[in-house]
Amino acid sequence: MRYAVIGTSWIARAFADGAALCGDLTPCAVLSRSRERGEAFAAEIGAGAVVCDVEDLCAVDCDFVYVASPNVCHYPQCKRLLEAGKNVLCEKPVTVTAEEYRELCDLADEKGRIYTEAIMYWHDPDRAVIRGAVEKLGRVGDAHFDFSQFSSKYPALMRGENPNIFNPAMKTGALNDLGIYCVYPALDLFGLPETIIPAQRRLFTGADGSGAALFVYPDKVVTITYSKTGQSRLGSEIIGDEGTLTLESISKLEHVALTTTDDTKTDLIGEKPKAELMANEARDMAAYVRGEKRDDYLALRRLTEQVLTCMEQMRTADGDLREE
Repeated sequence: MRYAVIGTSWIARAFADGAALCGDLTPCAVLSRSRERGEAFAAEIGAGAVVCDVEDLCAVDCDFVYVASPNVCHYPQCKRLLEAGKNVLCEKPVTVTAEEYRELCDLADEKGRIYTEAIMYWHDPDRAVIRGAVEKLGRVGDAHFDFSQFSSKYPALMRGENPNIFNPAMKTGALNDLGIYCVYPALDLFGLPETIIPAQRRLFTGADGSGAALFVYPDKVVTITYSKTGQSRLGSEIIGDEGTLTLESISKLEHVALTTTDDTKTDLIGEKPKAELMANEARDMAAYVRGEKRDDYLALRRLTEQVLTCMEQMRTADGDLREE
């Protein structure tokens, strides 16, 4: 199966490394705004063609396109690719709004093509381990999902620069980049909340540097926190009346342990290579394109729409804090 890549960033390289583990996926083309960068990246991953425009990519014979361009490009690029009859796997957030996502899902169905989001949580086989562990916690009353990671671009921001990740025009920020990893498990494990109470801290650029939200259910409260301006050391946890599940990394589902009320601790998941996490996404996309795992594909589509809808509500926080 042949795939093309839009983008030459570290995440595009990570995907290519993961795809190489699958054995039956071959990179065939790279789209980069810079031909020089595109040729260098294509040589690294073994792709034979380099293009600098999405129209040229539409003419490339491939089984699917992996989109790893800046967030602001996701919707227009995916739309054009789907119009051209391409299957599309797009990095998170697949779109910024649920309306955009629904539109492109309808277009994909019209064209008989696959369109889905590359989100590590869903495609990781250890997701089943998490779901099974939650069933052993008894009545879950509280959960806290956190992804707070100090951005390497933050010092540049403090020097008065405007890196893409903190530039609202690029449709980025902490929620789209990191918070999304917390929303997925909240909705996957517990469903849609009755109420969302959000708060965001906006930087002088207008982008959200950090934020939080309470997802309120009839029988539980889920707290979501995320930040690109500081590093959390605590991880995430799900608390029931028969035990607690701790997750050091909510994005990679690493270092996960179940501790029962009698303090018996069982390690469930350890560390795993980044390439294997990306390989999970590539394997699922290949299966979707072959017409396999149809129920899994449709379930992810439903969940992605719910995630985008909740994230839109999280962006409409009253009384946002703003740094001058």
